[in-house]
Amino acid sequence: MKLTREVKTGILAIGAILLFIFGYSFLKGTNLFQDSRIFYVKYQNVEGLAKSAPVTINGLVVGKVNNIGFGSKGGGLVVKFTVESDFAFSKNSMVKIYSAGLIGGKSLGIFPDYNANNLAKSGDTLRGEIDLGMLDAVSKALGPLQNKLTATLTSVDTLLAGVNEILNEESRTNLQSAIKDLNSTMRSLNGASGKLNTLLANNSEKLDRTFTNLDDMAANFSTLSDSLAQLEVGRLVSDLDKVVSGFDAIVSKIDNGEGSVGKLINDEKLYNNLEGASKQLEQLLQDLKLNPKRYVNISVFGKKQKEYTTPEDPNQ
Repeated sequence: MKLTREVKTGILAIGAILLFIFGYSFLKGTNLFQDSRIFYVKYQNVEGLAKSAPVTINGLVVGKVNNIGFGSKGGGLVVKFTVESDFAFSKNSMVKIYSAGLIGGKSLGIFPDYNANNLAKSGDTLRGEIDLGMLDAVSKALGPLQNKLTATLTSVDTLLAGVNEILNEESRTNLQSAIKDLNSTMRSLNGASGKLNTLLANNSEKLDRTFTNLDDMAANFSTLSDSLAQLEVGRLVSDLDKVVSGFDAIVSKIDNGEGSVGKLINDEKLYNNLEGASKQLEQLLQDLKLNPKRYVNISVFGKKQKEYTTPEDPNQ
């Protein structure tokens, strides 16, 4: 059967129309040759999610986003998406917006809940959530750090302003002068260090002998300490105790009036007799001084000595 040109043209036009419809549906995320389920999810912010974005379950692409539109006057958004797989999940499943990669766009991921008594059906609205991507997490983590860095830079700026106020022209001049003085001091220290090195080099033998003598002295002190350590300290203490005991016995005898010293100290009569004898000796010496001829009689011409007259005051 020979087809006419008109029939061929009609078939070609119908094929083009069908291809256009299929392509348009595919671009919208609808597969005409496969049954698909439609679900809805609400968000306040879709974070850049676009139409025809893939819908995944555990990383496997099972559908596409069909439409994103406003669901209320308050700015809430409703995302319509299709699931072409027969995979069953409950109405309590979570639908998250997440980043597929560093340079990839946003995707819609279904985190299924496997409750067989509450299975999700086509047309149901599921719970939505936004999962922070890597860049979002990094940005969120860098937010406090940025605030701290800003505060630190502000403090540094204030510090530099204060330093600029302190380092005026006069201060800079004084600082330069101090650095020059420090350089002079360092040169002096270098010269003194050189002289000290020369002194040590010229007197190294004397220093060696000095240290040798110190070593000998230390050895002698060590020997002396060993000798002191070998002394019978217990015996010395015992002898000293005996000496102290002897002194205690002597003092006890003196207190009890024993012996000459004890009687001399404790006998009051002996003390009175000694005191009287002392007074009589003093009177005798005084009389000898006043009347020496009474005791020493030297007569050349035979003159008689005067008789002794008792003085009125015996103390004179």
